[in-house]
Amino acid sequence: MKLLTYARDPEGLFVETSAGKLHIEFRTPSSVRIRYTKEAAFHNRPSLMVVERPKQHVPWTLSEQDSHVVVAAGKFSIRIDKATCAFTYRAADGTLLAQEPPRGGKTLEETDVYRTVFDGDPAQTQTRYGADGLRAEAQQTGQVFDRKAYRTKLEFVWQEGEALYGLGSHEEGMMNLRGKHQYLYQQNLKAVVPVLLSSHGYGILVDSYSYLNFRDDAFGSYLWTDTDDEMEFYWIYGPEFDQIVGEIRGLTGDAPMLPKWTYGYIQSKERYVSAEELLAVAGEYRSRKLPLDGIVLDWQSWTGSLWGQKSLDPERFPDPAGLAEALHAMNVKWMVSIWPNMSVGGDNHREMDENGFLLGNGSTYDAFDEEARRLYWKQSREGLFAQGVDAWWCDCTEPFEADWKGAVKPEPEERMRLNTAESKRYLDPEFINAYSLLHAKGIYEGQRGESEDKRVVNLTRSAYGGQHRYATITWSGDTSANWETLRSQIADGLNFCLTGSPYWTLDIGAFFVRNDPSLWFWNGDYAQGSKDLGYRELYVRWFQLGAFLPMFRAHGTDTPREIWQFGSSGEPVYDILAKYLKLRYTLMPYLYSHAGQIARRRYTLLRALVFDYRSDPLVHNIGDQFMFGSAFLVAPVTMPMYYGPDSMELRGIRKSRSVYLPRGEWYDYWNEERIEGGRTLEAAADLATLPLFVRAGSIVPTGSNQQYADDRTDSLVTLNVYPGTDASFILYEDAGDGYAYERGEFAEIELKWSESERQLTIGARVGRYEGVNDSRSFLVRIVGRSGSRTVDYTGDAVVIADQDRLLGTAGEERR
Repeated sequence: MKLLTYARDPEGLFVETSAGKLHIEFRTPSSVRIRYTKEAAFHNRPSLMVVERPKQHVPWTLSEQDSHVVVAAGKFSIRIDKATCAFTYRAADGTLLAQEPPRGGKTLEETDVYRTVFDGDPAQTQTRYGADGLRAEAQQTGQVFDRKAYRTKLEFVWQEGEALYGLGSHEEGMMNLRGKHQYLYQQNLKAVVPVLLSSHGYGILVDSYSYLNFRDDAFGSYLWTDTDDEMEFYWIYGPEFDQIVGEIRGLTGDAPMLPKWTYGYIQSKERYVSAEELLAVAGEYRSRKLPLDGIVLDWQSWTGSLWGQKSLDPERFPDPAGLAEALHAMNVKWMVSIWPNMSVGGDNHREMDENGFLLGNGSTYDAFDEEARRLYWKQSREGLFAQGVDAWWCDCTEPFEADWKGAVKPEPEERMRLNTAESKRYLDPEFINAYSLLHAKGIYEGQRGESEDKRVVNLTRSAYGGQHRYATITWSGDTSANWETLRSQIADGLNFCLTGSPYWTLDIGAFFVRNDPSLWFWNGDYAQGSKDLGYRELYVRWFQLGAFLPMFRAHGTDTPREIWQFGSSGEPVYDILAKYLKLRYTLMPYLYSHAGQIARRRYTLLRALVFDYRSDPLVHNIGDQFMFGSAFLVAPVTMPMYYGPDSMELRGIRKSRSVYLPRGEWYDYWNEERIEGGRTLEAAADLATLPLFVRAGSIVPTGSNQQYADDRTDSLVTLNVYPGTDASFILYEDAGDGYAYERGEFAEIELKWSESERQLTIGARVGRYEGVNDSRSFLVRIVGRSGSRTVDYTGDAVVIADQDRLLGTAGEERR
């Protein structure tokens, strides 16, 4: 590809080459949009991933040398080789960031796109039920040519020591993607986000919705897409990962606030079968004084075989509104599972069919059709939302799969082929990865149009770039209970959140607990379920991890998941589970303040260590530790120490794990010992102990032992200061639900610790909301010093010295 001519245009730089056209448009001083086509003009189709925002004026320069052209904005430049159009990206100081191969790194290969033709006879549609629900497969009569498109290939030459991250949540547990290969298509255990980040401080967002392929091995180093009108991607410079993620959310949309209750504990299993059972479980949590915020009604809540009907079985749920009222009276919210596919015989299916809103299998609604999305919301509203349902569990949002069967797990290439081929039968090949994005859009816009008082919550199994703007939380799919899976899940979640999507979770204890030799995915190790001491140990470790995820939720089949199923009060496992459950609620002020930073400042709560320690190469491959917000380093235990399957006792295993503490000072959370970082240590990890450390220079606000997220909102908040260096924290508060915060109805209090002056400043409250506490008390605690001090706070700044007195705004002494 040879550069022929180039010229400025109103949008950026237009380049004519010997093999098509290139366009470079700086969107911000830190991000650039790059397009490549072989057509006569670039397409003008609106992006599904990137949102329209007022265009920012970005000054940029253009210069030419004998061999190349350079375009530069504020923070970086792109050098374009005249002979090959290979791009080289450099920071403003000249540091090499990324480069394409010298021969050129952008390829378009023409491909034919076909559309499947179905005969439309419902009698020819075959349905089957499996572990993943109802599947409908229509008989096709053939395929017809639809149009020409392109396969795209974007190649890079990575640098020595460069680490790569992102691409979503997959099941293999790969942290650093260097030397790896990943297929990007939607499937039960895969949630795709086409974003790649580099430890060299840049990110790549591919604006494509087709099947993608990432490769960094002997076959090359590239991102490849299966079907696109043109190549389109964004190159983003940070260099810090928080800056890259901020730019990604600037492009793809901001994550809205979730209601405060979603940061509490959510109890679920496969499945609660009646209103009585839901109420009994919620009541048991309350009677045992175990905190709880939500309970989940899983699949088959409908009548009989009416799969996907968005109304409840009147025999088992005779009074849905009354059920919601009874749960709400216990301060428990209610999430219900809904599906994109529907079986013949239900009113929902009939309406969709009569309006022509079903895809070729005659079962799954067409989420790409705006009117179909409106009808889907109408059905959800009438059958569930109007009855008091608080949140959505949008299950099976990758509606077409073909490998969730059989005793032997297909090879990766075969799984890719089977699943993408099945999706292409019913969806345009160019858009097979975007179904969940549009499905989430319909739920979000539908509920936002209905109510401003209740924030949207959508727990969903699939994901795509930009989906977070629709209030989604993605979980990792139907996993199996074994230690290998637990280890893998950590890196999977970290890579997901590295893409800019902030909310990820998992099934605590895994979905499948037992083993079914006839099904490859039903691969748990514990035939006795919660009675197995080996499973109890695994469950404790999974629960400890879950307590430090954006959503804290137990779910699965084969065995019940309520805490009392793992023993009685006074017994070790029960007491340990209760300990971490209560710890989660103690951290609610810390958690919800970070939620405010996610929405207001594009923060990331679940943080791979490269977010905060990118320049330390020792963290680049760590996939089993993470930062949880600004203060906590979490090191989950991912190996058995006490029991194997069938309660087989293990002997001679150390009750500790290796933990790398990055440079700086740290505190052991449990004994508050101060530890010098920059080294690996052996941390205590008996069953009751999750290795947990707090970064020196942190302020951690904590609450009392709440029973639900909004419990005792007037209660004392303790400000725990971990000295060692200066620290700051923004305490965020709002009404906890509703969208008044978008109109500025929230309050922030800036907390600052000065190490040199040994004093904490509680700043003046900025902002107000309905229900704000005009006067309150803080308990100030300096870790490492005995005692604590109560401070009366009325919204004005207060300075607390680390001495025997408290200095108020007027300088008076307080005891």
